[in-house]
Amino acid sequence: MAICKWVEETMGETIGFHDHFKIPGSFGHLSADSDSGYWEDDELDSLLGMSVRLKEKFQRYLLDYHLQPAFYAEPHHMMIGLHIDEAIYPLLYYGYGKEGDYGGDREKAARLTERTILERAPDTVLVLVKASPEVIARRMRENPHRFGLVQEKDIERVLARFEEEYNKSLIRNKFALDTSAATIDETLAEFAREMKPHLTEAR
Repeated sequence: MAICKWVEETMGETIGFHDHFKIPGSFGHLSADSDSGYWEDDELDSLLGMSVRLKEKFQRYLLDYHLQPAFYAEPHHMMIGLHIDEAIYPLLYYGYGKEGDYGGDREKAARLTERTILERAPDTVLVLVKASPEVIARRMRENPHRFGLVQEKDIERVLARFEEEYNKSLIRNKFALDTSAATIDETLAEFAREMKPHLTEAR
């Protein structure tokens, strides 16, 4: 939300974001007055009760939908997680994602997704937001998400995988932000400094 406000104040434009790429939080956008998104509780139950095969299809649909040209017709398109989430979490929590599984290797799929992104928006910037395992564990305990996915025992493994995907990414405009000891304002200031060289004129 701080980045959205920064874009509005700096560029005079509004920007939204998509951050619903992790099961069980992949069922819709969250609203200000609800943490259940656009779906009702019974619909959420239906999602969680889907077979592995159906979950894979649903996630593949989400990825493809958010790569459609209509999204890239706008000057800004901000996504949180998207294909990198899908390269990491299925093997840990969803029951698919490796070579030979239904839907195939999600790590390979991530690179194909990036080729599409770079074709449609070659000035895309990848930002890795991270913190130390201890800080993440404390934040999870102090402010748990209703639809949290990562388990505390997996934090170090998940951090390592995000670092790996960041390093493997075909997106060359990129930088990392370590929020371990930074406030939101300090992180935003660093984001603005790092992002400035990558800003382009809207066409």
